[in-house]
Amino acid sequence: MITPNQGHALESSGQADRCVDESSNHERDMTSAQDNVQDEYSSGSNILRKNHTETPCEGKCSLVRECRNDCGDKTVGSGSQAGGTACITHKKRTREKYAAKLAALDCICRALIALGQESCCITQEQPSPRKRRDVRSTSGNAPILSDLRNTKLEVQDSARARGCGPPAQDFLTESTSRFAGRATETGDGGNDPINVVHAQTGFTDVENRSLGVEHVALSITGMTCTGCETKLGKVLGNLPAITNLKTSLVMTRAEFSLDTASMSLESVMKHLERTTEFTCERISTQGSNLDVVPCNVNEFLDQSPTLGVKDMQLVSKGVVRINFDPRIVGARSLIEENAKNPCQLAPPPPDPGLAAGSKHVRNMGCMTLLSIVLTIPVLILTWAPLQGRPIVHGAISLAFASVVQFVVAGPFYPKALKSLIFSRMIEMDLLIILSTSAAYIFSVVSFGSSVAKKPLSTGQFFETSTLLVTLIMIGRWIAALSRQKAVESISMRSLQSPTAHLATHDGTNLKEIDSRLLQYGDVFCVLPELRVPTDRVVLSGCSEIDESMLTGESRPVAKGIGSKVIAGSINGSGKLVVRLTHIPGENTVSVIAGMVDNAKLSKPKLQELADRIATYLVPLIILLAVITFVIWVSVGIAVNNRSSSDALIQAITYAITVLIVSCPCAIGLAVPMVIVISSGAAAERGIIFKSAESIEVACKTTHVVFDKTGTITVGKLKVVEEQVSTGDNITRRAMILGLVANSKHPVSAAVAASLEEQGISAANVSEIRTVVGNGVEGKVGGRMIRGGSARWLEVESDPRVQSVLRQGHTLFCVTLDSDLFAVFSLTDTIRPEATATIVKLKQMGIRVSMLSGDDVGAVQHVAAEIGLHPCEARSRCSPSDKQKHIQQLLTWPDGQGKATVIFVGDGTNDAVALAEATVGVHLDSGTDVAQSAADVVFMRPCLESVLTMIEVSRAAVHRIQFNFGWSFLYNTVALLFASGALAKVSKGATIKIPPEYAGLGELVSVLPVIAIAVSLKWARFTRFLDASD
Repeated sequence: MITPNQGHALESSGQADRCVDESSNHERDMTSAQDNVQDEYSSGSNILRKNHTETPCEGKCSLVRECRNDCGDKTVGSGSQAGGTACITHKKRTREKYAAKLAALDCICRALIALGQESCCITQEQPSPRKRRDVRSTSGNAPILSDLRNTKLEVQDSARARGCGPPAQDFLTESTSRFAGRATETGDGGNDPINVVHAQTGFTDVENRSLGVEHVALSITGMTCTGCETKLGKVLGNLPAITNLKTSLVMTRAEFSLDTASMSLESVMKHLERTTEFTCERISTQGSNLDVVPCNVNEFLDQSPTLGVKDMQLVSKGVVRINFDPRIVGARSLIEENAKNPCQLAPPPPDPGLAAGSKHVRNMGCMTLLSIVLTIPVLILTWAPLQGRPIVHGAISLAFASVVQFVVAGPFYPKALKSLIFSRMIEMDLLIILSTSAAYIFSVVSFGSSVAKKPLSTGQFFETSTLLVTLIMIGRWIAALSRQKAVESISMRSLQSPTAHLATHDGTNLKEIDSRLLQYGDVFCVLPELRVPTDRVVLSGCSEIDESMLTGESRPVAKGIGSKVIAGSINGSGKLVVRLTHIPGENTVSVIAGMVDNAKLSKPKLQELADRIATYLVPLIILLAVITFVIWVSVGIAVNNRSSSDALIQAITYAITVLIVSCPCAIGLAVPMVIVISSGAAAERGIIFKSAESIEVACKTTHVVFDKTGTITVGKLKVVEEQVSTGDNITRRAMILGLVANSKHPVSAAVAASLEEQGISAANVSEIRTVVGNGVEGKVGGRMIRGGSARWLEVESDPRVQSVLRQGHTLFCVTLDSDLFAVFSLTDTIRPEATATIVKLKQMGIRVSMLSGDDVGAVQHVAAEIGLHPCEARSRCSPSDKQKHIQQLLTWPDGQGKATVIFVGDGTNDAVALAEATVGVHLDSGTDVAQSAADVVFMRPCLESVLTMIEVSRAAVHRIQFNFGWSFLYNTVALLFASGALAKVSKGATIKIPPEYAGLGELVSVLPVIAIAVSLKWARFTRFLDASD
């Protein structure tokens, strides 16, 4: 059985051969493929051919025509094959010519189509420019030309009919799953498949849009507080066409699934902007983007479309963004092969996840600066000891205050009113406009009275409204800047290298290019001390790579031929020649960044509590302001014997202060800021939280359950003894190899590797079937052959089996028609940090257990080595047994409630257990993060990451609790001072906050929340053990 990660590379070889060689249905050996295909396509083509039905192409294939034109009838007997195929020379020439395209497309016919040439599948056809205009009909990257889609489907149908596409399955589904990241390359040093990192999940094929559901990500500009996020959620959530909605104030983003049959994206965006005053821009999550600067923008947009280009849109003055499928057309090809409409690469665009936040901070900074400039003259005219001319001074103050009120604070009015009308929400902006408008209007009335020669005893206080607005703007700008810097500080995308060095296979002819121009099939160099631009496989050279920024491993990792190198890691002193396996937008850094972003967008239960409190707080503040106003009017008249006007003015100042000084933003930010920083801090230590809920609950862990093989042990099993019944041993070993050759289970893989080292060739075993948790079975020569556990095969009593069990080794038995004829004894190495990790977990009061499908002897041997009691280790566990065990742990024996169970596994037969546990942890090697269905992924296979994960969770929850406490304390104390509750009423003395300084409240309340969250970035957690410790 071919693993998912092997499928891509095998298909690269197998499908190319099917297109080139129409009569290869009978050819099963590897000889021809190894002679004609480059080394990187050589692994596994024989296996693929056994698993695919091959349909020959018709004689119109471009390769066959070229061969006939050049060689004529000489092809027969000169290295060609019968049946109208091309000769070996032409086949090899064609593979070399289209090698780069084959790396992405797997098929010569598709390569020809991508180049715009005629193939046996379709002739050239150029859509009209009018059709191309339809592609630019939206502001996002969503639409695709319907005529082009139909043409593409015709190509696929025609290709299948001629053997160029995967038979009996939709090409689109196959290609999407394959190119979403399950690529495999092999180094020149051997045929072992090298698994590479999966591309970002959520790559939805454009053809699915015909079904009416589309994933949309919007960057939102204009959100300033948690009330804005709540309003955003209500506006979008009330649209029936939107489901799976996620919003984030810190990320300034909204993601959702849109039923395009019910409502278009343009309508959603217009509705959002009309009802909220936010501005939004779509973030492309499909395909790849390339920003270019055309010589003539209009002609460039009107040109006939290139196959593989999904959309072109004008994103700024002179800059066009091309959304394309990198599997069909490369980035360099879009620029270099467009002589009719030349263009050049635009400057790198900012991270789409950070661009909206940066723009908001800049805009707010400009408005804050304007407010400061206009407020200073008002303060001078009010506080400076200037003589005479009060009307002139008042007029100047009125002019400046009016600009501040209607230009700087003007955007608050439509936001607050639309929120009240459309969302039925009372938010912070309403408090601001009520308080500043009250101060401004009262000052205007006072100024009018002065002009009318009837001045009020209180005089004018334009400085109150202007200073109030200015301090509010300063507070919001600093808070937004702090949030933005905090998010940028843990941005994983900053690890992307901006440049790469293209090279030939021998590492010569270096050419430095922008890393955005990398495309499938590229070979380039990683020079000493430089960052690796993207995921790749080493073709030549050796060096040491620092992967600490991605895996937390402090020690450099040696790399040689066939090794995988990860994007974002830093090369040592050696020079490496490597082949690209994933373009920058689909490499490890992009995948991890996407997963971390998903965690930031998700909301734990604590966030729901914070949102509810913040929602009720604003109406409560308005109620308190009204009560404060009424009380102080009564106190001023009845107790202090003031005039009604003086009492009214005093009451207004107290009410204004109450409206402004309280801050629900601190409560709303208490959770999301901590989640954002903690998820980023964990990612820097090689721990990827896929959801915020995992961060919240990991600190409550009561049980940790480990899988044995590949988790407690390193998973590198080795056969130390084999007992094969007498007879034709080579034949019997060949049968065993034929049974287990394609299994990815560690035990079967180790047995297969041992037999291959002996030079055994696999026999033809048919009807191979994996029996989960037990083994594998098939038929050879009409007889049933099985391999797996002794219990499943019912051979436990056999002396050979008992001998292995007594040694505590892992056992693999093989039977032929129920007769035992082979016994393999295997050993594994326990991870060096396993014992210390388990001891530490037990010291923390956490129960630890181990599950395994292995036999009792092997399991108990490992349990004794790592300090587990025999009752804490269970053997012979099938996936369902593991699930049942976790279900039992999830409920306390005394029935007091549910436990929190963490299950740690390497992914082999662990899917059910990972899903059943409270937190499922996938112990990974850093190259399979997107495929795992776990809640948490460890980029570095180190068990101490379990301790670090729990410590990060505890630190995050403690900071959330502190933030809640600080928010409650601040709002309580601030409201007491602002309302005058601490004033000495009878003596007339007051302890209060002047209304003009109440605007500092947001700054004082929010900054500590952000600072506490950011401190997580520098927190110290469990130190990783070196192998030598």
